[in-house]
Amino acid sequence: MAFLALGTVALDNVKTPSGVKKSMLGGSAAHFSMSARLFDDVHLVGVVGKDFPKMHLDFFKRKGINTAALTMADGKTFRWTGEYKPEDLNSAITHETQLGVLADYLPQITDQQKKMTHVFLANLAPAVQEKLLSLLIKPEFVGLDTMNLWIGTAQRDLKRLMKKVDLMVLNDAEAKMLTGERNAVAAARAIRAMGPRIVVVKKGEHGVYVFGGDFEFGYPAYPVVKVVDPTGAGDTFAGGLFGYIAKCRKADQKTLRKAVVYGTVLASFNVEGFGMGQTAPLSMKEVDKRLKLYQAFCAF
Repeated sequence: MAFLALGTVALDNVKTPSGVKKSMLGGSAAHFSMSARLFDDVHLVGVVGKDFPKMHLDFFKRKGINTAALTMADGKTFRWTGEYKPEDLNSAITHETQLGVLADYLPQITDQQKKMTHVFLANLAPAVQEKLLSLLIKPEFVGLDTMNLWIGTAQRDLKRLMKKVDLMVLNDAEAKMLTGERNAVAAARAIRAMGPRIVVVKKGEHGVYVFGGDFEFGYPAYPVVKVVDPTGAGDTFAGGLFGYIAKCRKADQKTLRKAVVYGTVLASFNVEGFGMGQTAPLSMKEVDKRLKLYQAFCAF
């Protein structure tokens, strides 16, 4: 089976207490796909500019990620420059954003991709996310991610889209901002009332909370000794989560619990290196080894 993953493909400039990296491969769809590829066939949907290095396109292909719907447009690739301070590695400080070809992007997919039933709408403008959804013939399970920018500037579009999705993933600050609630649990319940039947609230180093109406549960983060670069951790989590759901082709409580655990474990690899340095080489054998350690850590 296969599924679609829409989002940004970027060139990132990142500074953390561990160092500085320039023009790294990044973006929500790239980090998501690098994680989700371990479970199912991922068709990446996005846009890059003519300045996008061929080695990155080759890299996607070597990792088994389908790039038939990754458009190359005239102009420059989306670039993000950010920094993480030692006192707060959970929050990125954005220094510069260059939209480039992303400014006028509308997704295009093949006729075969239009028949796919599972799709994840990674962080991107809600209007663009909804456009991709409109191209699908009969979507059966739709996942959605967003960020504070869209909650603040495109909330009407976002709320309309939320009525059409099955799963929504966002962090606790975004959940509170969207609902006006001061508590993450209350916010998750309020978001479910807006449309998504499953709501996953990420709380960074404090774990994750899941609300599905007739069930709710939470897990702690995997204990990481040294965080090198948090960029893309949330997208990596979402890739593991949705990738496992797509593989199983169901989203009952048992499946969701395993999916969240996989997402949590994969995010722990992501933060241990810059960019995709730790997630790109991963095999399921390594992931399952850490999953067993995590299960022992969580056992009650």
